[in-house]
Amino acid sequence: MPESKTTLPVSDHVEAEGHLIDSHIMEQIFDTVVEFQGRFEVEHFHIGRTNSEPSRLRLRIEAPSEPMLEKMMTQLLGLGCSPVDKSDAELAPVERECCAPEDFYSTTNHRTLVRLKGAWLEVGSQRMDAMIVVKEGRAFCRRLRDLRAGDQVVVGMKGIRVIPEAKERDRLSFAFMSNGISSERQVETAVRQTAALVRHTVEQGQKVIVVAGPVVVHTGGVPFLAQLIRSGFVHALLTGNALGVHDMEAALLGTSLGIRLSDGRQQEHGHRNHMRAINAIYHAGGIRQAVESGVLTRGIMYECVRAGVPYILAGSLRDDGPLPETITDMNQAQDAYAEHLSGAGLVLCLGSMLHSIAVGNMLPSWVKIVCVDINPAVATKVSDRGTGQAVGVITDVGLFLELLARALTVPKP
Repeated sequence: MPESKTTLPVSDHVEAEGHLIDSHIMEQIFDTVVEFQGRFEVEHFHIGRTNSEPSRLRLRIEAPSEPMLEKMMTQLLGLGCSPVDKSDAELAPVERECCAPEDFYSTTNHRTLVRLKGAWLEVGSQRMDAMIVVKEGRAFCRRLRDLRAGDQVVVGMKGIRVIPEAKERDRLSFAFMSNGISSERQVETAVRQTAALVRHTVEQGQKVIVVAGPVVVHTGGVPFLAQLIRSGFVHALLTGNALGVHDMEAALLGTSLGIRLSDGRQQEHGHRNHMRAINAIYHAGGIRQAVESGVLTRGIMYECVRAGVPYILAGSLRDDGPLPETITDMNQAQDAYAEHLSGAGLVLCLGSMLHSIAVGNMLPSWVKIVCVDINPAVATKVSDRGTGQAVGVITDVGLFLELLARALTVPKP
């Protein structure tokens, strides 16, 4: 039987612009409409003919009900669609601290604009899962816990435009994303590309941030990360108490988790070595004081202090000690991470599921991420953030750091 041509009860018009085909955004738009039991009609489509020329799409969309259309529109906004109508964004006041209006717009990590007084205004401090506050002619993201009474918050979906990161046809140093890195036979290629990206980031005056877990120490990566810090390729270290503890255990006692790094054998009574390291730092008065007094003479934390590279140690429920510099208030730790992520052009996530995913949630989608982990699930979680700017490298973290340090710091013949 021929398909019915009757229209569904509610409809709207949306438009999108960008590298819609290369980034597979157009097919995601079509799939989203169908997923919410809707229909679409392409009213206009212009294909970009050069690397810089965007494609443009205009759709009429239909849905079986207003609630279904609203859900559909929420998803389409995140894909870069915006309603065709020329309405300004709607604002509503915050009546009580930390309490947003019911219909608040929840941000994505993509570049976002809001229309105010007929003009598009870019939203600052872009991050996912935040509200958009408008104040004194500016629009910016603010977390729920930071809302204050009287803040004007964007509500609904009118006057909002989201611009997803496009898959560029000639992306510098990130072409290897399309290779689906998943095994060690491709690690050297990934390292070369990452090294080129690190150099490019530094040359552009942006920051290279390292997010690392204690596996860096366990896999023998300390001297190579230390070398990168010493050579000026790291601008901040975001980590937890554990990396600091085991790095200094290795520096002071030659073990990691009580295992001798020299021969991989269990040291007698080595199980208490991490506590001995924490105790030594307390006796010295802190990490910086341990370096300045000569107690700590090598390692990641030592190089950070010597090079003036800021580090944040975020605490957790399972921490031993913790070290005196560890921030045990999670809100304060998040704020400290966010402060140092500002201005980042590249983030290297090295063997930490907790901190890598947390940082991924704080970043706008245009900041590139290279996530290195032996566990494919970690790389998948970080790269599956609705952005083409993250890539996973499945390999041993120590091996990756050794190759990267060699690529960045060994003079070419």
